[in-house]
Amino acid sequence: MNDVLRTLRDARPAEYDPDAPVDEHVRRAELARAMATAPEPPVSPPVSPPMLPPVPVPVSVPARRRRFRPVWGAGLAGTVAAGALAAVVLVPSGEDGPEPPRAGGDTEWTLDAKTVLLTAAQKADGRPDTMRAYWHTVSIGSSTHTVGKAGARYSVTARSKYEAWTPSRPNGKVHGRDQYLGAKPTTPADEAAWRRAGSPDTFEVRVPIGPGSKITKPARWKLAPASPQSWASPLTGGDTVFWLGRNVTMKQLRALPSDPKRLKAELMRWYEGHDTESDRPMDAGDWLYEVTRGMVLAMPVRPEVRAAGFRMLAGLPAVKSIGQIKDPQGRTGAAIAVDKKTPGGVIRDQMIIDLTTGAALAGGTVMLRPAPGSDVPAGRTMSSEVALTAEWTDTPPR
Repeated sequence: MNDVLRTLRDARPAEYDPDAPVDEHVRRAELARAMATAPEPPVSPPVSPPMLPPVPVPVSVPARRRRFRPVWGAGLAGTVAAGALAAVVLVPSGEDGPEPPRAGGDTEWTLDAKTVLLTAAQKADGRPDTMRAYWHTVSIGSSTHTVGKAGARYSVTARSKYEAWTPSRPNGKVHGRDQYLGAKPTTPADEAAWRRAGSPDTFEVRVPIGPGSKITKPARWKLAPASPQSWASPLTGGDTVFWLGRNVTMKQLRALPSDPKRLKAELMRWYEGHDTESDRPMDAGDWLYEVTRGMVLAMPVRPEVRAAGFRMLAGLPAVKSIGQIKDPQGRTGAAIAVDKKTPGGVIRDQMIIDLTTGAALAGGTVMLRPAPGSDVPAGRTMSSEVALTAEWTDTPPR
């Protein structure tokens, strides 16, 4: 059997009988696998970081991670904001599926959500995984806020860098280093409005008083960057490390089942009919998407569990493919998303995946249809999170 046929054979998802007729989803998965045959990197791929706060550093208070929140669970009121995720135009596929790229051409592939997720699962499954002293992550989060006086409002985008060392054993401390990278007007039009307002070096926003709260309070932030702030905190209860529908320990994370059906059953034990941030009602499918996305992006689960998470997401009907997208670092990946109705409008929660590694590159929220009276325009990327590093290490915090 030649290498091309072997690659296509190995791409077939395990749940399909190899002797059964090949349907559309399987064919697309095989094509996706064939296109995603880059050499394997020598270490585990980066995944997105744990527990980014939804807002940048206030002027006088250093940023702290909310250690036991889902990565993408920030409510709309707390993440009114931006990023820089630019869509890439795709060539639509025909009835027989995507055509092979032309030699020397720039043809992009259009893949459905199931194909994207099954391809990511195949790449994630069996990756190297050796637990060490710390789960080390580095990430950058951004958010955009509309500020200024009535009739002269403009938007600013603020960015923060986060680094954390989460211990693998109980009774340790989480160490972190956060740095506010500063803010600037989001677009040239915003910069012009900012200059007309006198080029102020601070801006005021309203932030929720707590996760998911509709009550907000004013906070004033600077445009100038700040120095890094280091911190350390004991693990809650001596062993709680992350949030997965509930607070979980490292032992519980590492023991999660690698079968998609069993994993779904385990996660759904903790669904109580509301979202991850407040008592606002949330559909079970949306809740499962949010919790699972946090797991596959952020947490040091075993590679086969991350793969099971991708396969489980592939079975959710609300998940859609939105083509290839560039993250704020300029890296291109295949994006999936779920659209949700919120009090502020219809927003899109998206995740960008590198199909050559099965690693998540970034995620964020985009305003699709703002509610009446909203000052967030349609199409704005309100927040983004970018993974720079996520790996096991024995090197202590420095």
